[in-house]
Amino acid sequence: MKDFPIPVRMVGVGSQPEDDAELQYLEMPQGMNTFSMPAVPETADAAALAKARDVLAQFVAQLDAWDPELDPYGPRAELTGITADVLEIVNQVLGEGEVSIQITDSALHRIQESVFTGLWRCCELDAGGALVSDSFEAAPVPRIALAAARAAARPALDQVEFPPGAMNSPALLNEIACQIAERHPGARAHVVNLTLFPMTPDDHAVLERALPVGPVAMISRGFGNCRITSTLARDVWRVQYFNNMNTLILNTIEVVDVPEVALASAEDLVDSRTRLAELVQWMSESCAEQARA
Repeated sequence: MKDFPIPVRMVGVGSQPEDDAELQYLEMPQGMNTFSMPAVPETADAAALAKARDVLAQFVAQLDAWDPELDPYGPRAELTGITADVLEIVNQVLGEGEVSIQITDSALHRIQESVFTGLWRCCELDAGGALVSDSFEAAPVPRIALAAARAAARPALDQVEFPPGAMNSPALLNEIACQIAERHPGARAHVVNLTLFPMTPDDHAVLERALPVGPVAMISRGFGNCRITSTLARDVWRVQYFNNMNTLILNTIEVVDVPEVALASAEDLVDSRTRLAELVQWMSESCAEQARA
């Protein structure tokens, strides 16, 4: 039997911290993004502004007919054929929100959430970087992101060899494999918090081999940054939280359709519809003022 080390607790002079010693702690994120209604361009061409207003007004009408509680995926508006001057106004008023997504599979997709939560700008590029399609979509997360992650994923973990230094990775992989086999679409997330485990370099190498990086990468900017990456195992994601100093403060593996941190809620989508309708109204007032001038 191996000796079991008994911890020794020291007492007496010099064993305790000094009273005036400075407390050391991990710096937490300090900033938070908040919603600010985009400004309607004051110098925009009147005809271009009216056309941009019409594009967004049509999208609002489609949102009115959609219930995100019944169907998570809402309307989609094609923007590819819009002229450059109209598109510039649309870009300005939609702005950039907290979540960005890049998908690399047979094509390259770059997706940016607008300042209206759950309303996404989705662009597809060809191999040379030229724009193939440009659309505006309402959804908790764009359809293409979930579809690309699932299309590239395998239904089970790859078999890997465990090096001598692997300590916790064998048990973790067994836990993840069981979750993959037993879960069904829409099930609650199963979260493995790697921050709580003593992980050796060999453990991390094992996880990287068993869970290769998939085609979908997201970044959510709220308190600091959250980086979300699909893996080549079905419904398994790597989720890492960084503070404003870019220090990793939480490292997890989530077995779920899509990690919740990347999703817009049904309440967010209803609120975004209201705010987008207000923006369209402001654009209409600007068009009326320009017509009177």
